[in-house]
Amino acid sequence: MDLSDHIQKLAEEFLAPGQFIVSAEVSARKGPKKVLILADADQGFSIDDCAELSRQVSKALDDRGLIEDNYLLEVSTPGVDHPLKLKRQYTKNVGRSLKLKLQDKTIEGKLTEVKDQSILLAEQVKNGKKTESKIHEIPFDAIEKALVMVSFK
Repeated sequence: MDLSDHIQKLAEEFLAPGQFIVSAEVSARKGPKKVLILADADQGFSIDDCAELSRQVSKALDDRGLIEDNYLLEVSTPGVDHPLKLKRQYTKNVGRSLKLKLQDKTIEGKLTEVKDQSILLAEQVKNGKKTESKIHEIPFDAIEKALVMVSFK
């Protein structure tokens, strides 16, 4: 188990029900290591939640000596520029528009349902002057990258 995995397991110890860790990353840059923990929750993860998790993880990292040198710890939620990684994130975003990069194409549409092994995406397709909704069932393993599209309407 590498350091990122250890830190993710450590951070999971401090989560409330409904909260989850999306990822934990440790940079390999020179100088102080940067530890980035992305956390989320089924009902939203506030800035206060980030601050509390940061305090708890920082203390635990220091107490357990997982990182010997100085480090920078950042706890944040995944923004719209971070792709969806976990099934829970897809479930949380049902009803929102996604841009999916698949192995052979890119597709945009509204996420309508999350199943065990796939999602349903409603793509708006122009057929002459009419716009029709075409439903695609896309397996999770076919998705290379999934981004939530921001709407300013």
